[in-house]
Amino acid sequence: MEKIIDLHVHSNISDGSYSPAALAKLAKERGLAAFALTDHDSMMGCAEAAEAASVCGVGFMNGMELSADFEEHKVHIVCLGFDPEHPAFRRLYQKVRSIKEGKIPEMIEFVRERGVDISLEKVLPFAKGKVDRYALMRYMVSLHMYERAQPIWDNFLDPAARELGINVNITAEEALPLLHEAGAVTSLAHFHKAIGLKGLDRHEQEQAILRLHEMGLDGMERFYPNYTPEDETFAAYMIEKYQLLPTGGTDFHGTNRPGIEIGTGVEGNMRVPYSFLENIQRALGK
Repeated sequence: MEKIIDLHVHSNISDGSYSPAALAKLAKERGLAAFALTDHDSMMGCAEAAEAASVCGVGFMNGMELSADFEEHKVHIVCLGFDPEHPAFRRLYQKVRSIKEGKIPEMIEFVRERGVDISLEKVLPFAKGKVDRYALMRYMVSLHMYERAQPIWDNFLDPAARELGINVNITAEEALPLLHEAGAVTSLAHFHKAIGLKGLDRHEQEQAILRLHEMGLDGMERFYPNYTPEDETFAAYMIEKYQLLPTGGTDFHGTNRPGIEIGTGVEGNMRVPYSFLENIQRALGK
């Protein structure tokens, strides 16, 4: 049986429900050969996940899912194998974190005015380091307002960011060269989603991905749990035509996104081959 991996996984450092160490144990239990921790705009859990993975005997790669602005779109870029101590990464990371940690008291007030029992004092126990938007989300998840975490973003946190004028990210044009300097392989996540290139036709999506590639994007997700057959065909076509590095992952969030299992997606609908990791390691010179 071919070894499988998962290169798109979230912990409770951002908006997942498992700790980084628990993810390593779960990956081992589910028979994965390796995984990457790709928390949103944070690499804070990578050291913990790496240590636990070593103990469990499962492969691990540093990762982060970067939020970036690209033309009229917001995209997510999966960053893999970077050196977290590289000066270029530190410059990028400082800018990214300042965005995610900005205007937190104002965001809390926005949410409170809409009927949620929330305050900075109540949010503080849910912070992983400095208070950021994900701490607000984790606190609101604890209130059991919804069965999933996404409505919290849709109904409260994203509208707050728009009203406060902080619904901005580092641009892909600025981020991609810095990530390359830090030794990262970069891959476009879920191109078909609203945080992606949804709304464009296939020709427009092709041209957009080509522009990102010209900026330094290395690859795109070949496999994702809710790709349609047409999405899969398009991803395969783009990867072959432009010699992009294929990646893939379940976008696992634990109980915050039920129905998706680490490594296998929705009812076993995906398996990312170990050869993808080998390709990435070769690109990284490892």
